Amino acid sequence: MSDTPFGFGLPPEEPEDGDEGKKKDQQSGGGQGPANPFGFGGLPGAGGFGGPGGPGGDNPLAAMFGSLNPTDLGAAFQQLGQMLSYEGGPVNWDMAKQIARQTVSQGTADGTKDASVGPAERTAVQEAVRLADLWLDDATSLPSGAGSAVAWSRAEWVEATLPAWKELVDPVAERVGAAMGDVLPEEMQAMAGPLIGMMRSMGGAMFGTQIGQAVGVLAGEVVGSTDIGLPLGPADKAALLPVNIEAFGKDLGVGKDEVRLYLALREAAHQRLFAHVPWLRSHLFGAVDGYARGIKVDTAKLEDVVGQFDPQNPEQLQDALQQGMFQPEDTPEQKAALARLETALALVEGWVDAVVHAAAKPRLSSADALRETLRRRRASGGPAEQTFATLIGLELRPRRLRDASRLWASLTDARGVDGRDALWAHPDMLPTASDLDDPDGFVHREQLDFSELDKMLGEAADKPDLKKPDPKPDPEKKDDDTE
Repeated sequence: MSDTPFGFGLPPEEPEDGDEGKKKDQQSGGGQGPANPFGFGGLPGAGGFGGPGGPGGDNPLAAMFGSLNPTDLGAAFQQLGQMLSYEGGPVNWDMAKQIARQTVSQGTADGTKDASVGPAERTAVQEAVRLADLWLDDATSLPSGAGSAVAWSRAEWVEATLPAWKELVDPVAERVGAAMGDVLPEEMQAMAGPLIGMMRSMGGAMFGTQIGQAVGVLAGEVVGSTDIGLPLGPADKAALLPVNIEAFGKDLGVGKDEVRLYLALREAAHQRLFAHVPWLRSHLFGAVDGYARGIKVDTAKLEDVVGQFDPQNPEQLQDALQQGMFQPEDTPEQKAALARLETALALVEGWVDAVVHAAAKPRLSSADALRETLRRRRASGGPAEQTFATLIGLELRPRRLRDASRLWASLTDARGVDGRDALWAHPDMLPTASDLDDPDGFVHREQLDFSELDKMLGEAADKPDLKKPDPKPDPEKKDDDTE
């Protein structure tokens, strides 16, 4: 579990060569992780976006203006004006989208550039998803959840998933953004209205910048719409990214068609689960919102910095921000929400892993190798997990994913496909975190038969003595035959 949402993290370790090392690191623009509290690595026109070699990664103004020539200066000031005039929610999503698109256009670290998807690639994706759905029919009782299959470029992935990112990130950003506006004493806030408004506008821009960078980088790594275990794309639509699938399978020694088909199995399995377990999406997103409600920001430390701030020493504020100014405090509510979300995500990914393996093993010679490659990708802290941890403070636990996959496989052996999938009927029927520690105990534990319970309740409702009793006769009213 990561406690560093939006990069508001712990103090960076001191470099071995002391202050000189720190200065060198700051000058090199390094540190886009927790050492950079706002993730403010650059803006369109400034180049680099705080990536490797990017200018001024730890200095917002240097990132904005450090590499600009006179021709770009006007555009930079225009961008600054847009930042300060922003009056929307806690995240400037227009800026996030713009930065994500430009990050995508720069390509990935290996030199791979985004490209429009051609007709042949679209057809290949559609055929792979169609075949994957046929294979999954034997591995799960849940019917197909993909009404259509689409092939996206990286830019199209950004456009399609931004609404889900907004739903995930806004609750967290709102809490931290509110703290930024509350740092002034109450008696000063009435006089400092414009300043507070500017701080919130800057906060929205800072969040938008970091989210745009993170989503843009993630677009260069994901292979579908469900890589992080959440339904980021539109419902009823299985999506794959051909350019990223090719990069993923480049050095695996596995045929391109097999790689595409295996990843199509994973995408189609996710789609089945989210389409036919109606409570699952709201359960996952609700856990994120519950985590956001548990965030506490250390406003006392922020107030101290504001009160002692020396305008002639702007580095003082930057240094203070790097010392974990916004380190969230753990609360019982926050821990409970994180535990609930982590367990649910592990169960989702474990079920997909088990179902896909059952479908692929008899048919693909590379099934074992591809399965292990994806597991190691997660275990090594893949880009999806790292980005998710940065944005909402959650890091998936790879050990839980393996435990969950083992539990679902054991359930298949003990209860069959129908009995295993029936557990998704209600969240209270699912294994808990403690059950992942003792999968055999859960598998062999006697389960309530909810269908029999429903039958009993229905029969009870039909019995005359359990129906709503007739109203008691009015003692003042006499029957006709007694008159």
